[in-house]
Amino acid sequence: MDRLTTLLGRPPLGWWDLVDILVVSVIIYELLTLIRGTRAVQMAVGAGVLAGLFYASGGFHLPTVNWLIRNIAGYIVVALIVLFQADIRRALAHLGRAPFFRYFAKTETAVESIEEIVVAASMLSEKRVGALIAIERQIGLRNYAEGGIPLEAVLTYDLIVSIFQPTSPLHDGAVIVQNDRVAAAACFLPLTVNPKLSKDLGSRHRAAIGLTEENDAIAIVISERSGRISVVVNGEIERGLDADALRASLRALVISRRSTARKPEAQYT
Repeated sequence: MDRLTTLLGRPPLGWWDLVDILVVSVIIYELLTLIRGTRAVQMAVGAGVLAGLFYASGGFHLPTVNWLIRNIAGYIVVALIVLFQADIRRALAHLGRAPFFRYFAKTETAVESIEEIVVAASMLSEKRVGALIAIERQIGLRNYAEGGIPLEAVLTYDLIVSIFQPTSPLHDGAVIVQNDRVAAAACFLPLTVNPKLSKDLGSRHRAAIGLTEENDAIAIVISERSGRISVVVNGEIERGLDADALRASLRALVISRRSTARKPEAQYT
């Protein structure tokens, strides 16, 4: 490190200098991600050209060009704010959804998401519509989500109910919930091979058990035959829940900050 700094003719780099470079790199990366695929890309290229002309005019002694760019720079900033106000709003909203800021609103959004799931499960149970919902926790479900139909939609009860309608092309399979959003639908999960399970458990229940045997996800199953709601965690299934019991179970499993979530009691009959 010292040889490098001596070669470059700069003072020695400290840890805070590296942190400073890292923060600037992340900011630049996020800005490029935000403008990718939008009309702001062309404006960014134009701004880069103007910046290049500004520095070139100083180096090649072009005072007229330098004066012109310096005087119109202020008007360009105002024009950009007016033209790209919608993009700026989207960028600020994206920043507010960043993981660091989302941490402070995690509990509130989790409660809202749980309520949406509870309402959807109650409606499906009342109509005896089969459903399977997998909620991601620490271990990711990306490999299962990629095998389904990507949605990346806001989690709402009417979306879940619509997905599992028998006439919907997405009803066959599981819905995967990631970070309070519906990541994908029509996802196929691994079936359990546990020979001790009750014979009355269908493919949805076996898929929920199979997933949670190898993953820390939470699976919610609505039986098509009986309309009973079940919660599966760590390969254990709790059946016959009503809306209040489902809500309490999900809050204990999702919102609780305890290192080990409460496991529901096994009931196979």
